[in-house]
Amino acid sequence: MRVGLGDAWRAIRTTDGPATVHLRSFGYDIQAEAWGPGADRALDAAPGLVGALDDDTGFAPQHDVIRELWRHHRGVRITRTTAVMQAVIPAILEQKVTGLEARRAYRAMVLATSEPAPGDAGLYLPPDPARLAETPYFSFHPWGVEQRRAETVREACQRAVYLEGGVSLPLDQAIGRLLTIPGVGPWTAAEVARTALGDADAVSVGDYHLPNTVCWALAREPRGTDERMLELLEPYRGHRGRVQALLDAGNISAPAYGPRMEVRGIERI
Repeated sequence: MRVGLGDAWRAIRTTDGPATVHLRSFGYDIQAEAWGPGADRALDAAPGLVGALDDDTGFAPQHDVIRELWRHHRGVRITRTTAVMQAVIPAILEQKVTGLEARRAYRAMVLATSEPAPGDAGLYLPPDPARLAETPYFSFHPWGVEQRRAETVREACQRAVYLEGGVSLPLDQAIGRLLTIPGVGPWTAAEVARTALGDADAVSVGDYHLPNTVCWALAREPRGTDERMLELLEPYRGHRGRVQALLDAGNISAPAYGPRMEVRGIERI
């Protein structure tokens, strides 16, 4: 994906084949164009991708900081996509590592296993689940992915059709399918639900930073637990994931104490 000022390019895989979609913003209107065998399906999925299907009915900020974030970031939307595996694989790679490690691993995976996307945007397609399912775990090591996450990715990819089919089911059933994958827990399921399934209530329990961020933003408590975070978010039930997205959009973070989480080079171990 490549994001510019007022436009974005995204490469996707669809049931009809690969596609590249170009989204351009004209005020409150968004224009979409697509290339490749999966172009029609990519265009059909565009409204969910840009958050046009998001419903913020009932969202009422209870704290000054959320009220201000909502005023300045009304464009923040909860997205929905038919390409669930395009969210599942990166979410698994983000388990228990820094964002830098996860992004580096995903980039290496794409360059090693994928192919250029249709059109002239210069993008690569996301990894093909069928190919990753057949890739032995030791091939993940040079990408910076240890055996535990590698096996989780492989298991998810082996059941990609099952997971993708969840988009047509009620939200709780779609999330339930994610949780049947060994190695996928509430944190990973919430990350996928909020970014790919349109779940405005999905809050990432078990996150390294989020409890501190929420507790600082809503109660001026510099450190927090999952339990305290959920207590503070309870007035927003139904939109707790929206609060998380707003805090992220506003770059809100708790005061930093002590060393940062170490960035490792698993591929060098």
